[in-house]
Amino acid sequence: MTFPLFLIDPDTDETPVNSDELHDGWVLTLPQTVARHAFKSMRLVEGDRLQLSDGRGLRILATVHDPQNRQVRVDEFSREPAAVTRLALVQALAKSGRDEQAIETATEIGVDRVVPWQANRSIVQWKGGKEAKAAAKWRQVLDAATEQSRRAWAPELGDKVSSKQIVEMCLRAGVHGDLVVVLHQDATDTWDGIENKVRAMGERCLEDGRPRTVSVVVGPEGGISEEEVAAFVDAGASAVVLGRNIMRTSSAGPVALALLARVLGRFS
Repeated sequence: MTFPLFLIDPDTDETPVNSDELHDGWVLTLPQTVARHAFKSMRLVEGDRLQLSDGRGLRILATVHDPQNRQVRVDEFSREPAAVTRLALVQALAKSGRDEQAIETATEIGVDRVVPWQANRSIVQWKGGKEAKAAAKWRQVLDAATEQSRRAWAPELGDKVSSKQIVEMCLRAGVHGDLVVVLHQDATDTWDGIENKVRAMGERCLEDGRPRTVSVVVGPEGGISEEEVAAFVDAGASAVVLGRNIMRTSSAGPVALALLARVLGRFS
């Protein structure tokens, strides 16, 4: 049985947790928000078990000790290593919440980093005071999906980027041995070729222990413009077509990430 997981932030919550100082049997007091979710929404009672994580690899298995005072007792704990071959989703802003749907599913699949992209054809605009609010909403979506999927590592959320900044990302990738994959319906490169590159990258990461990232770039509902695709490819990105069917912006990224996660052995 997999027990429900709740994220805590030891840096800001009232539950300071240092994995170097944790011991079995310790009693922790849950933050108000976590306690409300666990004891009121999910109706956990004394004796029920749950998991806590800082979203940075720490996983605590605990038993509800005193719901009235928000207390749980630590049964065991571990710290999971971060992935060496990382998966990132550069998701274009899209209308009708399809961008949020994409990052939610990507989190459940195992994406390590999410970057919002203001594409040329994005109808949704993050401007002025709306940007901070929109970014906070994305963070909420990522955290909720992290808890739902029982992950000990929450995805990083990057700052919003422009198409020009993606070009810079592609150039940096060529220097550091990373890979940028642009999903485009008119591309001629095949998906098999991308999987072979990622498989080889994963083997190099295991050999030398140096982290590398595969970034999947997904356009908005109107698609990526030809100018953007050309600029990304000129900077070193690989433009590929993902199957014969045209997918929505909400599904293309998660499908690609699922295939790459399988190549990297994350589903084994």
